[in-house]
Amino acid sequence: MSPSATEAAAAKVEDIKAKVLPAKESQPASGVSAQEEELPEVRTGHKEPLKKSGVLDQFEHFDVTPIIGREYPTVDLKELLRAPNSDDLIRDLAITISQRGVVFFRKQDNIDNDLQKELVQRLGELSGKPSTSKLHIHPVNNSARGDTKDDEISVISSAQAKKLDLHRFLNYTKKQTQKTQWHSDITFEPVPSDYALLRLTQLPKTGGDTLWASGYEVYDRISKPLQRFLDTLTATYAQPGFNAAAEKNGFKLFTEARGAPENVGELLEAVHPVVRTNPVTGWKSIFAAGHHVSRINGLSDEESRHFLDWFVQLIVENHDLQVRYRWQNENDVAIWDNRSVYHAATPDYVTEGLGERKGSRSVSLGERPYFDPQSLSRREALRAEAIASLKSDSS
Repeated sequence: MSPSATEAAAAKVEDIKAKVLPAKESQPASGVSAQEEELPEVRTGHKEPLKKSGVLDQFEHFDVTPIIGREYPTVDLKELLRAPNSDDLIRDLAITISQRGVVFFRKQDNIDNDLQKELVQRLGELSGKPSTSKLHIHPVNNSARGDTKDDEISVISSAQAKKLDLHRFLNYTKKQTQKTQWHSDITFEPVPSDYALLRLTQLPKTGGDTLWASGYEVYDRISKPLQRFLDTLTATYAQPGFNAAAEKNGFKLFTEARGAPENVGELLEAVHPVVRTNPVTGWKSIFAAGHHVSRINGLSDEESRHFLDWFVQLIVENHDLQVRYRWQNENDVAIWDNRSVYHAATPDYVTEGLGERKGSRSVSLGERPYFDPQSLSRREALRAEAIASLKSDSS
């Protein structure tokens, strides 16, 4: 993107902020530092964690790593959707996804766009999401781009991304940039995603793997005093890159309700906690990681950038909290919980002439992110569960 185009896009975003934000937020008083501005409070809440019924245990499965990922190699998702006890199966699947972070299914040739939309919406509904939260409509990747006629399907297409100059494909020609791929989906929305489902329909000859990393485990790797500090903070989540892509390519963002009444307008920005509690598990996770996070509120620019870079560093330097999925067949499926994991695509095929990569993604919307002061970390919760089980066995 040329400097003039970048400047024009940045000016457009600032103009949107001036129109949408209250004056005291868009234009801080002269001489007032970031630390002295009125800070947003951490949204708090509480829900009892959900318990599985065990109905999924009958199906062949294995954990891909000790910390994150599970695969069901023989399950047909359409059969789950149409089973007499479908609600029980899908509720247990939702809990499993929230506990394991991401779950994989191979060669789901019976699943089409309508069925994957039904599945991801029911995952959210049966695990307790608000009735006003439906399926997300992406501000860019929607029917207006021509790859889909359904606004609730985001086409994940390497060809489209290159056409729109989306950053992950431009950056691949540069060295040492791939850590910037990490993110959780649509955290710039006031009501972001709970579950997301991706089904690849076109594969390159090789490459194009996706990695996921556990936000639960990132939190558990941090010392207790620092955990307590991070629990008190909020961050601003934003994606001006989509505004810039729209400006450069001469189209408008989708500004009507994007799956929830709160998700409207051109300003793709929201305030959420740095540490988020997953309502399904009751476990704490570092939420403020990846390229949809612009700053930690109340910290200086240097402090904010230090922590945001460090969160990504924890992901990158601890490969034991990651799982890597090789897409082997058309219609392989991954379903993940955006509240507690991050993911990164691998565009290693782009410069090698290995073909294009394309898939259909459905994104369910959940609740407004909150922090539960009563919640535990994943390791704390599993330890407490193990102790309770030992006591029960000995009594």
